[in-house]
Amino acid sequence: MTAAMPSPAPDAPNAPSPIAAAGAVDASKIYGSGDSQVKALDDVTVAFETGKFTAIMGPSGSGKSTLLHCLAGLDTLTSGATYIGDKYLAKLGDKELTELRRTDVGFVFQAFNLIPTLTAEPLSWSWSSAGETGDAAQIDQVVTAVKLEGRLKHRPSELSGGQQQRVAVARALASRPKIIFADEPTGNLDSETGAEILDFMRRAVREFGQTIVMVTHDPSAASYADRVVFVGDGKIVGELNNPTADQVIDQMKQHGS
Repeated sequence: MTAAMPSPAPDAPNAPSPIAAAGAVDASKIYGSGDSQVKALDDVTVAFETGKFTAIMGPSGSGKSTLLHCLAGLDTLTSGATYIGDKYLAKLGDKELTELRRTDVGFVFQAFNLIPTLTAEPLSWSWSSAGETGDAAQIDQVVTAVKLEGRLKHRPSELSGGQQQRVAVARALASRPKIIFADEPTGNLDSETGAEILDFMRRAVREFGQTIVMVTHDPSAASYADRVVFVGDGKIVGELNNPTADQVIDQMKQHGS
């Protein structure tokens, strides 16, 4: 099922449909000018349904990470609009955008991005995207689900890569943000640990009702998602629902990935 998306222009007062957790409307992103101009996004319109796990795939330079960063408010568009919930990001001031990212958005990155002086203790999760410790029961549930019991007093340097990514995923989930953006979250992990992280992310969607949008280059990782959106040359070139790894590979071949 494709999520509903807003039909009005970015400056129109109408709010996007609540079905969509985030999306883009006629989104373009251009770097450089003249002969060196690069169109990273080319009039992209796409929506991401609430309570679903969506993967974004494409070859290097296709625009998939640019799309994710613009959706998350980490980068700005040249034209068009991106939105989270009922808020168009271009209409928000710096303070409002920062507050939206703190309260409504979680982030998981390939590099973990943990602060080296803080432990995995839930009370230290104040460095999370929400800037809050979150609900105690939710934190306990997340800690158990990601198998962090017994490691909460440890700092990042005392944790394996897989354990650090578990902390990063737990941090993103702890405050129940409306949407979590994940950029190659298993790129630095071995296949077994990556599968455990992806399985937990899928459980977070199905059991906790989270919404996750993940960029990945790995067909196996994409197969954990409810939907895969394929990007090529800055455009949406296809999608799959309930994908298998083999189906993802076939689609990538069709699109020259």
